[in-house]
Amino acid sequence: MAISKSDLEDEYKSRINRVFEYIDENLMEDLSLETISKIAFFSPYHFHRIFKTITGETLNEYITRQRIEKAAAMLLYNSNSRITEIAFQFGFSENSAFTRAFKKFYQLSPTAFREQHTNKFSKINQLKSKNGQAYPSREQYLSNIDNLKNWIKMNAKIEVKEMPKMELAYITCIGDKNVSNAFDKLVKWAMPKGLLAKEETKMVTIYHDSFKITEPEKVRMSACILLTEPVETEGEIGLTTIEAGKFIKGSFEINLSDFEQAWSGLFIWMNENGYKKADRNPFEIFHNNYQDHPEKKCIVDLYIPIE
Repeated sequence: MAISKSDLEDEYKSRINRVFEYIDENLMEDLSLETISKIAFFSPYHFHRIFKTITGETLNEYITRQRIEKAAAMLLYNSNSRITEIAFQFGFSENSAFTRAFKKFYQLSPTAFREQHTNKFSKINQLKSKNGQAYPSREQYLSNIDNLKNWIKMNAKIEVKEMPKMELAYITCIGDKNVSNAFDKLVKWAMPKGLLAKEETKMVTIYHDSFKITEPEKVRMSACILLTEPVETEGEIGLTTIEAGKFIKGSFEINLSDFEQAWSGLFIWMNENGYKKADRNPFEIFHNNYQDHPEKKCIVDLYIPIE
């Protein structure tokens, strides 16, 4: 029986998902085309072509960006980490090579990036004034911070919580405009299996990249269903876990347009209260379908992993 084009595409995406997971876990190792193509069970030639078709980047471009962006995240959230240590952690054999690669992405050295990120790189400070210009002053930036802190105080219940290990079925997507389609596919798969009829079943979004650092069209996310029992998956739908650990949990009832300030405010709360983000992925757990809410609001918990 011939394999359909759709089934073949799903199989390719499933193999690329394995590659994403391997790269995430081995960023400081040798990630050559030959090594990675074996993970996906492709020849190097075919893997190179398929990977670029799915991601829009060559393997080398993707790995370099991941290393630089993860390093940038450490510069943002772990102020005590030495830059040399960060360079070695993400696969750079010497500090000068790391600095050159970093400046190519951000037009600043890692040191300057760390010193200036609160003013230049925070999405909070990229809000536009009425005349279309970015707010230039630190005073205005601090005012935005205070407004966010007040908004969080009024709209969130925040606690630090130990969470158990969670099992999920997922579809990975790249780009903020594609997550809705990923959830649609996941729901279509889950509904005939009766997974959505269970009260314990929740929809989850895992963020593998940060919108604060990564361009929106390149942010990788996983649309997930929280599982209460083992299931078999097929095609591009895979199984993954969120490991047990300590998290900052922010509980909200908000509009879709409020998610950016909810996340930004929760990270501000983390910094203000002396917590450090752990090297794990933030995620959201949804407790309703916003379409069924009388005010079209999401009842959602946001989780930041902490050390």
